[in-house]
Amino acid sequence: MTSFKKYCITGKFKLSSIDPAATPFLKGDEEAQRQELETLAVRLDDLQNKLHAEGRRKLLLVLQGLDTSGKDGTIRWVFSRTSPLGVRVKAFKVPSEDERAHDFLWRCHAVVPSAGELAIWNRSHYEDVLVPVVEGLIDKAGARRRYAQINDFERLLTETGTVVIKCMLHISKEEQRKRLQARIDEPDKRWKFQMDDLAVRKKWADYEEAYEKALSATSTDYAPWHVVPADSKSHRNLMVAHLIVKTLENMKLTLPAASPAVSHLVVQ
Repeated sequence: MTSFKKYCITGKFKLSSIDPAATPFLKGDEEAQRQELETLAVRLDDLQNKLHAEGRRKLLLVLQGLDTSGKDGTIRWVFSRTSPLGVRVKAFKVPSEDERAHDFLWRCHAVVPSAGELAIWNRSHYEDVLVPVVEGLIDKAGARRRYAQINDFERLLTETGTVVIKCMLHISKEEQRKRLQARIDEPDKRWKFQMDDLAVRKKWADYEEAYEKALSATSTDYAPWHVVPADSKSHRNLMVAHLIVKTLENMKLTLPAASPAVSHLVVQ
């Protein structure tokens, strides 16, 4: 099994130290990769069923990444075999007027996973230490306060039974260019393209720096960040699937004991 150690952030780091085109979790040809992902998806369904049945602990998967990094695709493929029972996806968009009237973590508390649930956040509270920093809406001191508040929030989650997995889907600027162009060129994908995508792309270096600072400040022992090389969609999906399955297996989930009367029960 390929190690996650290289891709788990500890302390200060540079995104340039991780090649977005790397494929350490890819093995065999495309058919072999599809079969491996299918096997992992089925295994994930079994583990999620145990998590739901156990009904005590929770799992939160946070997916972050620049536009076109594949957050939707990761969810679609990795959870392709998972029962909707006990799984919930939350997409974080631009804060509403009501959300802006509260502290930046207010909208997060309402959608954390409940007991036995696996929650997936497509973008997350980290948007509030990325966009405001790049757009100059908060200063360095404000950013540091938010990093500390995020760490406290995630510590609260982990101390109350939530296992937190955080993945930054790391793509290259050239790969993003190809994917944006594909959205423009393919009629059935054109609706996904927004002119704002180009404005954000012009600030590529600023967003990379914001990610480096945020991930360095908030990758903790209890809620570490993993950077996922994502130029290859297959690799992205397999790496995230392996990470979730490994995490759930390490939780040593068990099914609750059935009533003794059930073992000899015959349904008429």
